[in-house]
Amino acid sequence: MLLVFLLLAACSSPQKEQTAPKKKLTFLFNFASQTIDPSLDYTPLRAGVVETLVKLDESLQIKPWLATKWSSNDSQNWNFQIREGVTFQNGKSLTGETVKESLMRSMELNPGVRQVLKIKSMEASGQTLRVVTEEPFPQFPSELVHPNTAISDPTTKEQDQKPIGTGPFQVESFTAGTSLSLVRYNGYWNGPAKLDQAVFAFNEDANARLSAILSGDADIVYRPPVESMEKMKSNPRLALDSVVSLRTHELIFNTEKPLFQNIYFRKAFNAMVNREELKDSIMGGQATLANGPFLPNFPFVPNYPTRVTGTAEALKLFQKAGLQVENGKVTQAGKPLTLKLVTYASRAEFPIFSQALQSEVSQLGIRIQIEQIENYEDYLMKNSDWDLGMYSPLIAPRGDASYFLNVSFLPDGSLNYGKIKDKTMEKMIDQLDQTVDSSKRNELISQALNRINQQTYYAYLVHPNNLVVYKNSVKNWVTSKSEYYMLTNQLDVESK
Repeated sequence: MLLVFLLLAACSSPQKEQTAPKKKLTFLFNFASQTIDPSLDYTPLRAGVVETLVKLDESLQIKPWLATKWSSNDSQNWNFQIREGVTFQNGKSLTGETVKESLMRSMELNPGVRQVLKIKSMEASGQTLRVVTEEPFPQFPSELVHPNTAISDPTTKEQDQKPIGTGPFQVESFTAGTSLSLVRYNGYWNGPAKLDQAVFAFNEDANARLSAILSGDADIVYRPPVESMEKMKSNPRLALDSVVSLRTHELIFNTEKPLFQNIYFRKAFNAMVNREELKDSIMGGQATLANGPFLPNFPFVPNYPTRVTGTAEALKLFQKAGLQVENGKVTQAGKPLTLKLVTYASRAEFPIFSQALQSEVSQLGIRIQIEQIENYEDYLMKNSDWDLGMYSPLIAPRGDASYFLNVSFLPDGSLNYGKIKDKTMEKMIDQLDQTVDSSKRNELISQALNRINQQTYYAYLVHPNNLVVYKNSVKNWVTSKSEYYMLTNQLDVESK
């Protein structure tokens, strides 16, 4: 009887419910964020926390996202229909009014957003947002691709630590400069994420990022060291993507400095840079030589004249700039030149290339002092104690050239780090911004690019590839040209 009792008790005891292990992924990026306020930083968009009204597809065409459609009869008065049934991660509904308040906040906090959007006024009614721009602005919808125009709940107090968006992931915690912890938002309008959790971590050391994926501490690593490509390719547990990006590595000239106000001095340095060395020796072939700011497949890119480079050409140009050239050495008023070049660590090739350029010009008697800077963009904009700088902007993040020209060549442009002031360029940009016809726009852009080339405001070096390594267990990862959309609701990992 005791045996029967024990058997009955065993059969009637509750069984532990078996649950599938949670799916978690760690993504390691090369540039650290000090804030995750969507109005100031790209990480919330990349991490799938927030979304913009429109997005860019892989063919660089804009398509609906939080806005389902838009229209304008005069390129100045715009109507946007905001997607219905979308909620923020706190349960609040997305409406025309919340979109308006979010955009107003971004324009107040970020001068660059205010500059590119050129919004005069906005009115909201239900799911409709009406926007009036300062002037006819045919490319206005494409500017809403900008990550800093992403929509977040404007009533949230801790936007820099815990913004509340409409994306598939919501913020669990954030440690500045270290990582962002995310959990799935089950109420996501486009279907819950396949992942339960994700970590968006930062490390500017390329070798440390590689070690992280080799040791299993990371699942996806952005921009691993190119010199380790063969090691990654030979690892059966890893997959490697290399996609041409929309970035351009460039050498910036500070035109507030008297020497760099001289066109021939700028041209001399442009002739001295060894693009082939940067592409082949330093970047392992993972780039395309740049003739100008844009890749050659854009319809508005002109046929540039053949570039003459090398020491002999540079010496001729230095002499045209009014410097003394004797026995292959360059001096100014009998004294050798000393210039300051600034760079940053998150692009591993930049410090190496800076040293290569330093060695190259030292043969002409020119001394370059290299300084590695933190908070690099702020430094370039606020300081004028530098002569040259390395930089890698997204040149065509909207599939159109107007953004690049406005932010890089207008006096108050948010990316005008070279402090360029060119009245002719300003008139060209103003005309472009008010032109609707695509063929006429391409013609105007081509003229502007020819002027940039003639004036040599930058030395455009290479178009780098986006290099990403990830475990074979990662599914549905897409290495995008735009570098905007990284953690999506489709991203997945195989269960262990």
